[in-house]
Amino acid sequence: MLNSRIETALNAHINVEMWSAYLYLSMSAYCHNEGYTGMAHWFQVQFKEEQEHAQILFNYVVSRGGRVKLAPIAEVETEWASALAVFEHTLQHEKKVTMLINDLYTVALEEKDYATQSMLRWFIDEQVEEEAGVHDILNHLRMVKDNGYGLYMIDKDLGARTYTQPAPFATAE
Repeated sequence: MLNSRIETALNAHINVEMWSAYLYLSMSAYCHNEGYTGMAHWFQVQFKEEQEHAQILFNYVVSRGGRVKLAPIAEVETEWASALAVFEHTLQHEKKVTMLINDLYTVALEEKDYATQSMLRWFIDEQVEEEAGVHDILNHLRMVKDNGYGLYMIDKDLGARTYTQPAPFATAE
């Protein structure tokens, strides 16, 4: 059974993950409007991943006898200056999420909640991958600067991304 401090922290993070999904859907819309359909697709995959991250936490809270309490999702940005700017914002956001997950892990340590610590390790590893992937995209965008052909190639590569269901999601139902 979850104690109230862990339950409250996990519920707050469910909201973070849903807000992240909403942000990535907004970024997808921006990319579509700018003609970057591959980048728009990449953000749609991110949108799905963030929804499933929230669902993993939701399922975990329920499985531990806790109560999920959903909160309103705050407004997200809808405009960026460029493709580079949208991915810079993405990296900044992923770093913030990493910090929040680390904070959650600290709470689980302080509460000696070993099951929650175990579950959160997957999220910690996932954040390392998320940051590295966005960092690579930023490096490529910075290399090509405003070169139309380079942007076209990056957009095409990002459009080839396939969605993979997160491993814990398959076992959480």
